[in-house]
Formats: sequence, structure tokens, C-alpha cells
Amino acid sequence: MRAAVVTEFGGPDVIQTKEWPAPVASNDQVLVDIEISDIIFVETAIRQGEHGGFFDVKPPYVPGNSFGGTVRSVGPNVPEEWIGKTVLGRTLDFGAHAEQAIAPTDSLIEVPQELNLETAVAVFGDGFTALLLEQLAPDLQGKEVLITAAAGGMGVLLVQLARKAGAHVIGAARGRAKLDLVKAQGADVVIDYSQPGWEKLVLEATNGRGVDVVFEGAGGTLGAAAFTTVKDGGWFSAHGAPSGGFAEYDPAEAERRGITVKGIMDLRADSREITVSGADVMDRVQRGDLIPVIDRTFPLDQLGAAHAAIENRELLGKALLRVS
Repeated sequence: MRAAVVTEFGGPDVIQTKEWPAPVASNDQVLVDIEISDIIFVETAIRQGEHGGFFDVKPPYVPGNSFGGTVRSVGPNVPEEWIGKTVLGRTLDFGAHAEQAIAPTDSLIEVPQELNLETAVAVFGDGFTALLLEQLAPDLQGKEVLITAAAGGMGVLLVQLARKAGAHVIGAARGRAKLDLVKAQGADVVIDYSQPGWEKLVLEATNGRGVDVVFEGAGGTLGAAAFTTVKDGGWFSAHGAPSGGFAEYDPAEAERRGITVKGIMDLRADSREITVSGADVMDRVQRGDLIPVIDRTFPLDQLGAAHAAIENRELLGKALLRVS
């Protein structure tokens, strides 16, 4: 089968499309002919050799996790009724940027007939994380909510959820096109965080009181600036790291000011505090609560170009990979 392969850690040019051994489904797994797969920012960092503490992978490997496609065959203990169904799913580790991939049955959901596959894949992974954050966060009704990286695939979904929950939404992104996108998703205020002192504009938007909740998806020094906008007793999620690391903050200050901080480990799917399923995500899509924005769909042999576009902050919303 054809696959996009990370041949070594490095820049986007280390990704090559080549022949790769087809996987075989084992117990409680299915083999899927992949049509569309998701591309997320963290995959570009893993390709560069970062996040080794979270992801145990060494080149050569096939990246990609969330996908949409058709079940070709099933492993032992799996009903044959799955064969031929159009499904969304996640691979155990990586491998979704290929013509075929295996996935555990407990990650699968049949695609609702009302949704096209691109829309379903675009919202599946980011929507899952957005709903986890929604469950972790306090009630947003009437709250001041700051969302950074608000023009990204998950950022636009968080803006939508916060708006529907009755929050006053402040969306932070970079550049006029992204700010216009965030405004179109329902943000009350948009702020360009490429401008020095942007956090002061956040405070001005709250009449100096600060924000109740921050969904922080930018990381690094942007995340550190976002932390300064939280009022005492507020809530802060440091879940994004596209700036090279998760948001920098002083845990002692957070404790002193009574700020609840949630990190990436709080979003693990096996957490006992939160329960979200693929069916929950699709239900919220069909209810109109989650509407993904797809900027570009790249062919399989242009995954390197997709990585470059993501790293260069060129995209408005999501990038997807069309495999077949």
C-alpha cells in the first residue's frame, strides 16, 4: 500500500510517499481503507522529534491518527457486520496517513448518513477534545471567556461552544483574515495577539476585571500572557503547544490566586472525570453545536506541504489529507 512516511526527524521534506507493508487486524481490530484523515499541529512537532515524553515513536513511521474510511476486513472477535461500513476511528498510535490502517473497534463510529465524510473527519478529533474541555470547564453562562489560537481547527469549535453556552467570548488569533474568521464563529471581541501588549486589550474588553475562563491553545509566551488575564478564582486550560511548549505560568501564583489550571494530561480519554464518545461528537455536529471550518484538503503525496502550511500559520481552520 502507499503511505506517507516520516523517514527521519526533521523538516517537512523528511516526509516521503512510498510503498509500505499493509497492516493486519488482530483481536478486536478492523482493517480500514482510508479515504480522509485528519492532520493536527502536534503531528508536525512529533515529526521534528519533539514530545518524546508523550509519544513513543521513532522513524521511519507513518503519522496520522483520526480517519474516515470503509472497513475492509475484521480481526478475531469482531463481527463481520462491520465489513463495508463507512466509519470514523482512531489508530492505536499512528498510521492513518496511508491507504490502509488498523483501528480498535472501541474507537469506531459509523458515519451518520446526514454528514459527508470530510465534515465528519474534520470535527471528529478536534470535536472530541473540545467536548472534553467543555466538560472540564466551569459553567460558561454569563462568563468572560478568552480563547487563544481561536482560528485553528479546535479554536473555532471552542468559540462556537462558548457562544452557545452564553459566554462573552474574546477570541485571540494572528492577522486580519483569522480575526474575521473568529468573529464569524460568534466571538464578541477579537484581538490580534501578534501585537505587543495584546493582553491589555483583553483586560480592557472585561472592564479591567479579567476573564473567568481561558481555553489556551497557543502555548509558550502567548500562553503566559493569556494567564495574566485570568481573574482570581478563575479557570485556565493549558492544552495547546504550537508555540513550542505549553503555556508558561507560575504554579505558586496560580495557587495563591485560586486559579484552577488544567493541562494536557487532564484531557486523556481514560480520565475518570470526563466521558465523551464519538457518538457524542456526531450528535453535537448534527445539532449544529460544532461546525468545522476546512481550509484545505491535501492529497497523500503532499503531506509535507500540509505540515509546512500548518507550521507557517497559513491555514484558516482545518487541514485534511485525502488518501483515496
